[in-house]
Amino acid sequence: MAKSRASMTGALALLAVAALLCAPAAAELARLENPAKNDGSLSLLVVGDWGRKGTYNQSRVADQMGRIGEKLSIDFVISTGDNFYKNGLTGVDDQAFEQSFTDIYTAKSLQKPWYLVLGNHDYRGDVLAQLSPVLRKIDSRFICMRSFIVNAEIVDFFFIDTTPFQLKYWTHPKESHYDWRGVAPREKYIASLLKDLDEAMRKSSAMWKIAVGHHTMRSVSDHGDTKELLQLLLPVLQANGVDFYINGHDHCLEHISSRDSPIQYFTSGGGSKAWRGVFQPNQDNLEFFYDGQGFMSLQLDQNEAEFIFYDVNGNILYQYSRTSLRKTSHLQPSSYVTDE
Repeated sequence: MAKSRASMTGALALLAVAALLCAPAAAELARLENPAKNDGSLSLLVVGDWGRKGTYNQSRVADQMGRIGEKLSIDFVISTGDNFYKNGLTGVDDQAFEQSFTDIYTAKSLQKPWYLVLGNHDYRGDVLAQLSPVLRKIDSRFICMRSFIVNAEIVDFFFIDTTPFQLKYWTHPKESHYDWRGVAPREKYIASLLKDLDEAMRKSSAMWKIAVGHHTMRSVSDHGDTKELLQLLLPVLQANGVDFYINGHDHCLEHISSRDSPIQYFTSGGGSKAWRGVFQPNQDNLEFFYDGQGFMSLQLDQNEAEFIFYDVNGNILYQYSRTSLRKTSHLQPSSYVTDE
């Protein structure tokens, strides 16, 4: 059985490689610059699955984010998606934008750039509205794109559009509509995105490499592991020395350590409605799990990364730190992708 599973895993990895090699020529992902502090360090908050007009304790989480944000003197905020429930935005004039974002995250410390990925619930609405520069005219903090890079000197954040990876959204949409404008056909979009990511990650000379997506790659909550990401995206992250994968989707806080690489997986999906009592242990190496509301902070310098999870009252639930595994800031290119 183990041999069969290993063979299947190897076959899936080969499919991922084939998708990369057969994809169109890689395009440059949008690259944004966000300077680190004068001492080279960086502080930020991570929150996901939040946009409920302040309900389900969204306002309480926002209040604590403001307090911790001030204490840490954060440089920006990351959203792991599902920014507006239940069906995204209806358009650029949807009042839910102000009601769930501008009017909620009012603390002075949160008046910094917000870098956001799209979640599956965002895809149920007008995706182009969330990507529109019109929203930045309403609130300049809101920076949302499908896939892009934020360089903060010591770290490159690779924001990844993970919703198109999940096949069930395409084949079994149930009563939900998904806005696939700019994405369909699925296979071509994913192949091109994987090649773009591989190219960008290989070129990165940052001390830390962090991937951010909405969907869980590994999780013990309701959604569990996302097989499409494990099959297609994970080989790219592993080949390019990515340190951490940060996501939302499951409405909890958790840390899972990889069974097959140094990658650490962090879920920060407790921005509003939590899934109390949902716990499905599996073969993942679970380091921490909390089935309530909250958020995460991340502090980085050249040598160390420190993650802290907070609950709705601002109490520290869990801390994890790791020293950089990268002795040099320049990695060798991926072994399975050849330059043309």
